[in-house]
Amino acid sequence: MVIHMKQTKTKKKDINKAGYLFVLPFIIVFLIFSVYPVLRTLYLSFTNAKIAGVGTMDFVGLNNYKRVLTDKFFWKALGNTARIWGLNIVLQLGLAFLLMMVFSDIKYKMSGLAVFRIIYYLPNLIACTSVAFLFKTLLDWRYGTANQLINMIYKFFGATYNPVDWLGTAAHAGSTISIIQTWMWFGNSFIMLMAGVQGISKDYFEAAAIDGAGRWTVFGKITLPLIRPILLYVAITSLIGGLQLFDLPYLMADKASASYNSVQTVVMYLYKFGFETGTTQVGYASAIAYVLFLIILVISVIQFKLFNRKEQ
Repeated sequence: MVIHMKQTKTKKKDINKAGYLFVLPFIIVFLIFSVYPVLRTLYLSFTNAKIAGVGTMDFVGLNNYKRVLTDKFFWKALGNTARIWGLNIVLQLGLAFLLMMVFSDIKYKMSGLAVFRIIYYLPNLIACTSVAFLFKTLLDWRYGTANQLINMIYKFFGATYNPVDWLGTAAHAGSTISIIQTWMWFGNSFIMLMAGVQGISKDYFEAAAIDGAGRWTVFGKITLPLIRPILLYVAITSLIGGLQLFDLPYLMADKASASYNSVQTVVMYLYKFGFETGTTQVGYASAIAYVLFLIILVISVIQFKLFNRKEQ
């Protein structure tokens, strides 16, 4: 009996060891493509490397970080990022909240939610390069459809319209990119918020309706408190995505245009030193990456504390 129990334990141990073999490929890939680049970037941020693995590379301590903190162009890029993201998040969450209130209101009893979900989420599935090309064509100040339609409206009322260079002027480029970002991402926020609302028991809403509670009372006293965890998730992921904004401004802003300096984001500035020929300074680019990481971390912690304090 004792021998049989030992054999059973030995077999279980062998099975457990075999399990590690199944997760080993994932662990190896994770270490190579996720952990190693992060640690390598941290190491490079303390060096004066121009191109990784090429030429001499000396340890310079915190010099790169001091340079970032005193670099006015970095702070300008951070301000551009915050401005574009700020308008985007207000419009994105505002539209998502509005749609959520309409579709979750039992008095309206809106049907076809699945169809609307697909329609609203569809822009998020389109490749960013395609979106950039589409809107660069639509917003072209000479031949773009947007200016032509506005011109037709002006002519109808007997007014004269001067075509606007939506992407080529500093006054319009940032807000234009923010609106395009909103169009791409509000569907994602809407689906997240609706998932939170659908997780709330309908008994709360029916009881509130019987008691005669208004829509704003229901929203403020029932819906909003119960979807706070989803709101926290949306807020933090939006922050991370917003401060890492790169693709749309990079693809839509021409370097020769007057608007480029007004839409250059932190990641675009990082890309300039990390990958562009002639300005490559990998060590400095790595330091920018970690400073951005710390900024995102600090703001995320603040958001988390604020949400938790409201819950308490």
